[in-house]
Amino acid sequence: MAAHEDKYTKRRLKTSYLSTIVGITMVLYMLGLLGLILMHAKKLSDHVKENIGFTVFLNEEVNEADVIQLRKTLDARAYVKSTEYITKEKAAADLQKDIGEDFISFLGYNPLPASIDVRLKADFANSDSLTVLENELVKNKDVKEVSYQKSLVSTLNENLRKISLIILGFSALLLIIAIALINNTIRLSVYSKRFLIRTMQLIGATEKFIRKPFLLKGFVQGIIGSVLAIILLIFTLYLAQKEVPELQELQDAALFIKLLIFVTVLGIIISWISTYMAVRKYLRIQTDYLYYH
Repeated sequence: MAAHEDKYTKRRLKTSYLSTIVGITMVLYMLGLLGLILMHAKKLSDHVKENIGFTVFLNEEVNEADVIQLRKTLDARAYVKSTEYITKEKAAADLQKDIGEDFISFLGYNPLPASIDVRLKADFANSDSLTVLENELVKNKDVKEVSYQKSLVSTLNENLRKISLIILGFSALLLIIAIALINNTIRLSVYSKRFLIRTMQLIGATEKFIRKPFLLKGFVQGIIGSVLAIILLIFTLYLAQKEVPELQELQDAALFIKLLIFVTVLGIIISWISTYMAVRKYLRIQTDYLYYH
C-alpha cells in the first residue's frame, strides 16, 4: 500500500513538473510570437515608408554634370536612402508602357522632364521632413519642381501610428496575462509541496535551505520552457517564410537573436520570482491555513 502511494505521489510530482514546463513554454511562445509580429510590423512599416519619397523634376537646360552633382549632394544627406536618375527618354518609355499609347508620335515631341526619384529613410518619411526638404530643393537653380503625395504621407503615418499603439497596448496586456499565468502555474506546483515545506521547517531547516531547491527548480523550468519556446518560434518562422517567401526580405537576424534572448531571460526571471514568492508564502503561513490555501 505504501509503495503504491509512493508511486502515485511520484507520478503526481512528475505530472506537476511537466505541466509547469508546458505552461511556461506556451506562454513564452505566445509572447515570442507577438514579438515576431511586432518585429516584422516594424520592418514592414519601415519598408513602406522608405518607398514613399519624392520626385525632383529638373529644368530643361540642366546638363549631365549638374545632375551628377545634385545626386551626389542628395546621396550625402543623412535622410536619403537612395536616388535614381530618370532621363527624359526613360520617363517617356515608362509612361508609354503604362498608358499603352505612343504619345510622342502624337505630340511630335517629348514633354516629360528628366527627374530624380528620391527615397527617404523611414525616420524621415513624414510630412514635416518632406516640407523642409521641398523648400530646400526648390531653391536650387537646376530644380523645376518637387512632387510628392502629401495626403498619402500624412494618412500613412497616421494609420501606422494608430496600428503601433494598438499592437503595443495588446502586447502590454498579453505580457501581464503571461506573467499571471506563469505565476499561477508555479504557485500551484509549490502548493502541492506545502506540507513538505512545513515538515522541513519543523525539523529545523532554515528558510534559505528550504528555498534553494525550489529556486533551482524554477530556474531550470524557466530555461527548459524558454528553449522549447525558442524551438517553436524558429519552426513557426521557418513555416511562415516557406509559405510567404517575401518575409525573408524583412528578416533581421540581429533583432531575431535579441528576441530569443529576451524570451529566455523573461522565462528565467518570471519563473524564479514566481517560485520565490510562492515558497515565501508557505514559509510564513500559519499551519492551520495550509489546509485552505
